[in-house]
Amino acid sequence: MNDAPLNDPRFPGLRRRGFLAAAGGAAGLGALALTGCGGSGPSAGDSHKGDGKPRRGGRLRAAFAGGGASETLDPHLSNLFADVARAKALFDKLADYGPDLSAQPRLASAWESNAGLDRWKVTLREATFHDGKPVTAQDVLHSYRRITDPKKAFRAKASLEPIDLRASRALDARTVEFTLKRPTAEFPNVLAAFGAYIIPDGAQDFDRNPVGSGPFRFVSFAPGRSAVLKRNDAYWDGAPHLDELEFIVANEESARVNALLGGQIEYAHELNPTTARAHEGKGQIEIVRLRNSAMQSFAMKTDRPPFDDKRVREAFFLIADREELVDGALSGAGEIGNDLFGKGYAYYAEGLPQREQDLDRAKALLKKAGAERLEVTLDTSPVAAGFTEAATIFRDQAAKAGVTITVKSGSKDSYWKDILDSGTLCSYRSGAMPIEAHISQRLLTGSTTNATKWQHKDFDALYQQAQSTRAEADRAAVYARMQRRLHAEGGFLVWGFADWILGTAPAVRGVETKAPANSLDWARFDKVWLA
Repeated sequence: MNDAPLNDPRFPGLRRRGFLAAAGGAAGLGALALTGCGGSGPSAGDSHKGDGKPRRGGRLRAAFAGGGASETLDPHLSNLFADVARAKALFDKLADYGPDLSAQPRLASAWESNAGLDRWKVTLREATFHDGKPVTAQDVLHSYRRITDPKKAFRAKASLEPIDLRASRALDARTVEFTLKRPTAEFPNVLAAFGAYIIPDGAQDFDRNPVGSGPFRFVSFAPGRSAVLKRNDAYWDGAPHLDELEFIVANEESARVNALLGGQIEYAHELNPTTARAHEGKGQIEIVRLRNSAMQSFAMKTDRPPFDDKRVREAFFLIADREELVDGALSGAGEIGNDLFGKGYAYYAEGLPQREQDLDRAKALLKKAGAERLEVTLDTSPVAAGFTEAATIFRDQAAKAGVTITVKSGSKDSYWKDILDSGTLCSYRSGAMPIEAHISQRLLTGSTTNATKWQHKDFDALYQQAQSTRAEADRAAVYARMQRRLHAEGGFLVWGFADWILGTAPAVRGVETKAPANSLDWARFDKVWLA
């Protein structure tokens, strides 16, 4: 099924901020509901070379940067883009993010709240796992309880925190009643949370026999090398066009490009802007640009010297020449940032003044902080396009403010794990997600991927206040207050937003061109075919 238009009566209230945003301020509103039909594949005219009737058959080989020998197909451990692409081929979530980052129904066919926004009823569509067993309410509760296990560190744990899973229950085989710890106006975003995949009750062996409800079935898996999947003819959203899908790990961008040019693969994830310019329009590679998909930043650890002093953090904000970083590190394929996540998304604080380089002010702040001759190590890695280039550019910018930055390049295989708790300053990026999801996963005291170690109880309380606020305008005001604080003293120096660049063989059709990375239609291989 194609993407539903924003005024489609089958999807009441779906807008940029999700269906609740449109209706949240209505007086006397007792129950808010959304009923969906089958999935949301690429729309006509929005997919890469989408003309022509889809052809069934063939194997598509897709190359991604991976995580080495420690890779797993456990969907709740998804962290890298390769992990997510494999997970969404094998599993489903109750909802996922559309192109505008609003929650779109997937395994959930409908959801509705009570008047207090603290109890939500979710109805499941008729879907089956790869072993033929139906997806049930008990599977949903098992999945969410596994994710929130206090002994585990699953990515979606912070996003599911509003749910009281001990009080939640299955009303019948296809209906779940979620009881929440507090009113949550944007609960559908929780259902779409990064990593919140539904697995069968009791599932354990994910690397040798993963059973999901997704469009492809498991064939084989070699961690750090490849995963082979085959079409699920019984998929609830329609069988994929491809017979087989193979994920190949190729950490070097040059290896992905050479494999694409040599015909060893048909899809290369994440090309750098220089490569794109060199091959665009030449006929050998088709270039797909997903605009404004990736936040580019440096993450400062706010719980340790020197960045436990907010004056030092502000000085670093003022050291950055964002235009130079976008031009030099991204070859101009992006736009400047303003030290906040989610430019152009719902609730983004557009009204804050754009921060510009001010070396004199930066020097004055460092002097007040007793850090005039500051020396800092900047951890980076060639794990992502532009990382090492941006680190070098920022090092030279900092030198003009009297700061000595030593650039340290880390392992591509373990970089994201290494920087989470160690070091003081690192290169960082993020794909698309709602601003409230970015906050819940990265900026709360209990967030499992809190790379800046931003941990403030009063900030946590503001987040809960925003989540509990029914009226959209009032909720936006709380988010604006939170962003003003992050802009002034947060740990993310967001210098740009990059285009996400993919490369495909000329025969590949159906690749969505308007889906930011991490959204539903990104890496949507069940809708792709080979001409």
